[in-house]
Amino acid sequence: MQKRDREATRARLLEAARLRFARDGYDATSVRDIAADSGVDATLIFRYFGSKRGLFEAATAADLSAGLLDGPSEELVARMVRTVVDHDWTEYGGEHPLIALLRSSAHQDTRRHIREEVCHTYVDALRDLAEGDDAALRAELLSAWLVGIGILRSVVAT
Repeated sequence: MQKRDREATRARLLEAARLRFARDGYDATSVRDIAADSGVDATLIFRYFGSKRGLFEAATAADLSAGLLDGPSEELVARMVRTVVDHDWTEYGGEHPLIALLRSSAHQDTRRHIREEVCHTYVDALRDLAEGDDAALRAELLSAWLVGIGILRSVVAT
């Protein structure tokens, strides 16, 4: 019974953290806010995650590439667009998890995470699909377009 309570508490903390970090970013989110949103003592955050940074990493560790890189490569762009346009990100306050990372990008380790997640996953996959000398540039431009659409839909609510 206690194990289930621990798992439920950890899940509540992650849910509250996803919402707070997505809405407010890392710096504007306090451990106390997340604990209050979860209905637990703030010390549990340190017990389960070690630090605010550990909680942030766990809360923003969505496998954004889940399913995207699976399937025919010629359908990759369509899968990416559907993820940005149609996917329900309710567990992240309705916003794509990348938005929480962008709101927290003042931190070097967050920028590194974005670079690894976006560039080394998506941009590289798109570059591998493109042909010609400017394949890397076209892959980066398409990625920027998708991020822009995601921001417009998530933040601006277009």
